[in-house]
Amino acid sequence: MGRGRVQLRRIENKIRRQVTFSKRRTGLVKKVQEISVLCDADVALIVFSPKGKLFEYSAGSSMESILDRYERCSFAGQNIPTPSLDSQGECSTECSKLLRMIDAMQRSLRHLKGEEVDALSIRELQGLEVQLDTSLKRIRSRKNQLMVESITQLQKKEKELKELKKHLTKKVKRMS
Repeated sequence: MGRGRVQLRRIENKIRRQVTFSKRRTGLVKKVQEISVLCDADVALIVFSPKGKLFEYSAGSSMESILDRYERCSFAGQNIPTPSLDSQGECSTECSKLLRMIDAMQRSLRHLKGEEVDALSIRELQGLEVQLDTSLKRIRSRKNQLMVESITQLQKKEKELKELKKHLTKKVKRMS
């Protein structure tokens, strides 16, 4: 018995939607592997789940090298560049890596500030919460350390002032 044509619309049942996503993602990865082997193509697949989890697959080359190649092609408006790695290509690759790192760090900073957290999954939010708790503990520890140091300095100053007062009191008694 064959399957009928599937109407393309959002699946309302959350569990069925997740199962369908998982099965279709697996099928998509299989197709990517097939086109890579059959056509000797470098292929990259990036999928974000509805909860924001990242799934990636690369065939032929590493994901990073494929993305670098994509960036060079899209920014330069050229076809596939020649595979020779001259100094300009290496600089472009390094620049691309640094730009991605900057983007990731800025995104992480926004998350730490509580911005753009709607797209994060529960696990990502829990990780962020743990990171914030750890940071808060370090901050409180440093604050307490500074307060103890300040109290110690004030106690020393108080002791010095008491000694000075005692000394001046003795001096005043001698003069009178």
